Amino acid sequence: MNILVTGGAGFLGVKLARELLKTELKQIVTSLVLADIAPLRDAALLADPRVRSVTGDLKALLADALMQGIGGVFHLAAAVSGECEADIDLGLRTNLDTTRALLDACRATQQTPRLVFSSSLAVYGGDMPDVIADNTLPQPQNSYGTQKFICEQLIADYTRKGYVDGRSVRLPTVTVRPGKPNKAASSFMSGIIREPLAGVEAVCPVDPATGVWITSPRYAVAGLIAAFNTPREHWGSRTAMNLPGISVRVADMLAALERHAGAKVAARVQVEKDDTISTIVGGWPWRFNTARAQSLGLRGPAAMDDLIAEYVADYPDAVIR
Repeated sequence: MNILVTGGAGFLGVKLARELLKTELKQIVTSLVLADIAPLRDAALLADPRVRSVTGDLKALLADALMQGIGGVFHLAAAVSGECEADIDLGLRTNLDTTRALLDACRATQQTPRLVFSSSLAVYGGDMPDVIADNTLPQPQNSYGTQKFICEQLIADYTRKGYVDGRSVRLPTVTVRPGKPNKAASSFMSGIIREPLAGVEAVCPVDPATGVWITSPRYAVAGLIAAFNTPREHWGSRTAMNLPGISVRVADMLAALERHAGAKVAARVQVEKDDTISTIVGGWPWRFNTARAQSLGLRGPAAMDDLIAEYVADYPDAVIR
């Protein structure tokens, strides 16, 4: 099968691509197109003859026959939460307009490509129950969540019409991410672990009592692949599926950092509340019932300590303590 990954040069796209090339799909991946606004820099992927890196605006690339021969799509490309809140036009253009262009390109193939869309827990907000289920009514309280929810509904309708075989999965916040902070409101959830482990001071912009729903990169990738692998008759509802994660308070994350690396490292984190970030993150739910995902065999990490251990194992050169 020929697979397209949008956002394929990004952190999660690269990890997903590596797993796809291990023939984790029920159909062997014969070619993998990684499309991104930024160039792919992963040497191993660039050296793989099955991989083609395509750089540019996704909507323009789609107009240039990007979908030709593609049987499956992982749609990860997006403007992140902080960007969308600061610039609604950027969010609408990047998240909504481009997703519709991708769906129309899938429709034009007349082959019903299978499409997995990375949605977000940010679709929830407002007056919510204590525990969120897959069928809990989304009430997004920010532009990013609103755009993700609109895309979910478009994918559901295109699936109903038979244009795509779409599956939307709502990811918890993925942490710990390597590299530098981005403009996501949730970026600090990686920063308060990554930076102290690298010997750098970090700022926590929310009250440490804030609850968050998180998962690790490995579990996020496993969830995306499982969504692709699941037969349509087993996937069931066109409603998006919540991926498993763990419910922790930010204070629990800092305590896990201290257990792993010691008090000196944990002391590199200072709490300096940012009202904008606090409002966005504080409006997200943090307790989920993921029975549907678990019925497909998916599990989340057991504890925050596991997320830190995974990061240290995957990026040992980024840890100096």
